[in-house]
Amino acid sequence: MSKRKNAQRSRKYSVRNRTVKATKKYKDTIFRMLFENKENLLSLYNAMNHKNYTDADALQVVTLENSIYMGMKNDLAFILDMNLYLYEHQSTYNPNMPLRDLFYISNEYQKLVVQKSLYSSVLQKIPAPKFVVFYNGTKEIEDVSEFRLSSAYECQTDDPDLELRVTVLNVNEGHNQELMEHCQTLKEYAQYVAKVRKYTSLGELSLEEAVECAVEECIKEGILAEFLIQNRAEVISMSIFEYNKDEEEKKLRKAEFEAGREAGIEEGRIELLKQLIQRKLSKGKSIDEIAEELEESVTVIQNLIGECKIK
Repeated sequence: MSKRKNAQRSRKYSVRNRTVKATKKYKDTIFRMLFENKENLLSLYNAMNHKNYTDADALQVVTLENSIYMGMKNDLAFILDMNLYLYEHQSTYNPNMPLRDLFYISNEYQKLVVQKSLYSSVLQKIPAPKFVVFYNGTKEIEDVSEFRLSSAYECQTDDPDLELRVTVLNVNEGHNQELMEHCQTLKEYAQYVAKVRKYTSLGELSLEEAVECAVEECIKEGILAEFLIQNRAEVISMSIFEYNKDEEEKKLRKAEFEAGREAGIEEGRIELLKQLIQRKLSKGKSIDEIAEELEESVTVIQNLIGECKIK
């Protein structure tokens, strides 16, 4: 019996031994864990739509468990009131969500009409889609904003044939307070995230210790207490993964910015060279003379002349 207890204990988070083991797949998040619970999901729906439903079984959950794009899967999808709601959680600012939601909704509709004929003369009815992103990243955004699929079109038009609008809600602590007051689970989730950030920003604790402190404080204050007690090891493991993932994405964006900056500098230098070459050619100087004066090879000067079609 004692061996079994020790085995169970070893699977949990241990501050002393610094061991963490996640039991869910890496694509899951704490947000998804919380709102997979139909009671919590109904509470969120009611808060979003100013409804007062009490029967969680009225929710028809249709989340695409196997729909994965770029390593991410559809977070939450359900049908209620003849509408199809796609809820996504994002900890990084992602203007590509309309395109991702387009893939998701296509798969959802395929599932819904698989037994029906689209060649029939009878109109096949489908639930109207509603797309929402719950954002809690560190980039400052408005309480409510919107992404549009048409923003990604290379050729912009005022009246695109295909449009998809995604409502983005900032669910960081201190934002969308009316929504938070009507959905206690969402409010407490925002408080938990804020505490994790508070302890990680101190720089005095390891990431594991910072998350552990946030969990302990939330339990003491009654913030997601039951959920955190029941899922302690899993929550800590996921919080560490999500934090590391966000940090890696920040580094990637910084590297992309630096690469773009260097490319811009190089492009500006080339444009300046072209202008100088043009002036020197107009003064009758030879390619060899221009190359020597600009301290560039003859080949480089010839190529730039060719690009500019300078005669």
